[in-house]
Amino acid sequence: MRECIDVLEDVYVELANGRGVNRVRSDCLVPSGQGDALYSLKSMDGVIPKLGIGAVRIDSDIVTWPKQGNNMRRVKVPAAPGARYVGLVLLFSSQTGEPLAIMPDGVMQRIRVGAANGLGIKYLARQNSSSVGILGSGWQAGAQLMAVCAVRDIKTIRCFSPNCDRREAFARQMSGTLGVEVLPVPQPEDALGGADIALCATNSIDNVFFERWIEPGMHISSIKITEIELAAIRRVDRLVLHTHDDKPLHITTAGLDVAERNKKKGWALGAGIDFARTPTLAEVIAGQTSMRRTESDVTSFINNLGLGYQFAAAGAVVYRKAKEAGVGRDLPTDWFTQDVHP
Repeated sequence: MRECIDVLEDVYVELANGRGVNRVRSDCLVPSGQGDALYSLKSMDGVIPKLGIGAVRIDSDIVTWPKQGNNMRRVKVPAAPGARYVGLVLLFSSQTGEPLAIMPDGVMQRIRVGAANGLGIKYLARQNSSSVGILGSGWQAGAQLMAVCAVRDIKTIRCFSPNCDRREAFARQMSGTLGVEVLPVPQPEDALGGADIALCATNSIDNVFFERWIEPGMHISSIKITEIELAAIRRVDRLVLHTHDDKPLHITTAGLDVAERNKKKGWALGAGIDFARTPTLAEVIAGQTSMRRTESDVTSFINNLGLGYQFAAAGAVVYRKAKEAGVGRDLPTDWFTQDVHP
C-alpha cells in the first residue's frame, strides 16, 4: 500500500502538469444470455512518460445488480471456468512500444483504489485524525483501512455493514492485519458518530452516507460517486474528485436496461456536482489548488472514476519488483510483435 501511495503521489504531479495522459474508462454492455445478467467489456488506459510505461486494463465481466436490503448493488459473477473472474493489465514500453508484462488486475485494482483514497486523506484530513468509521466490509473496504492507517496514526476503527456475520469476520481479519482493533457495530450511526474520518467502501449504486451524519472537522472518503448523498456533498467545505469526467463511456445494444444508468441510481446521483470546476486529487497534490483551510472544515474526496493511468503506475512497481525477485514467467516477445505494418 505504501509503495502504491508513493508512486501515485509522484505521477499525479505529472498528470496535473500535462506530462502524463489518461483515457476515460469505457464499458461495452450487451445481454449475456444468462437471465438478467449483462456482459461487460471494460477498458481504460494511461501512459506515464516519466516511468516509460503505458498500460491497458481490460475486464471481461458478467455483471448483475441485485437488491440487498434497501440498496441495489453492482455484483460481478465469477462465470469463467473454475468460477473465476477475468481482468488483465497489459504493460508496454513507451520508448520502444514492446509489451513488457501481462498480469491479473484484481489485487492491483484493489490497492490502487485504496492508495488514491489514502492520498485524499493525506492531503485533506486533519493531521491529528485518529478515529475512523467505515461503511462496508468487502474486498475494497480492507484496502481503505490499509490506506488510512498508512497516512494517519489511527487508534480506533468502527465498522458497519448490513451483514452481521461478514462485518464481524471482516473486523477480526483487519484487526490482525492492521494491529488496530476494528470494532463491528450494528448501525451506521454507531460507526460514524465521533469519527474523524468517514470511509465509504461499498458496491452500492444508491446513497449510503447522509448529510445528518456530518460533524465539524470530518473528512468523508468515498470509492464511488453514488455513495454520498448530494445534500451531504453540498455541505462540505472542500470537495475533491478523482477526475473531471462525470461517468465512463457507456456503449450498449439498443434498448438495453442498465441499472446504474437509471435516472435515480448509479451515475445519475452525481448530477448536481460541477465536475468541470471541482478540483481533482492530482491538482491538489501538485499544489494547484488549496486544501483544508481550518480544523473545523468538512472535507471530502470522491474517487468518482478510476484511471487507467493508475495501472501504469502500480504496474511499473509490480513489474520492477517481479524482475528483481525473478518471479513470473518469461514469454518470447516476438509472440506479441509482428513484422507487418498493423
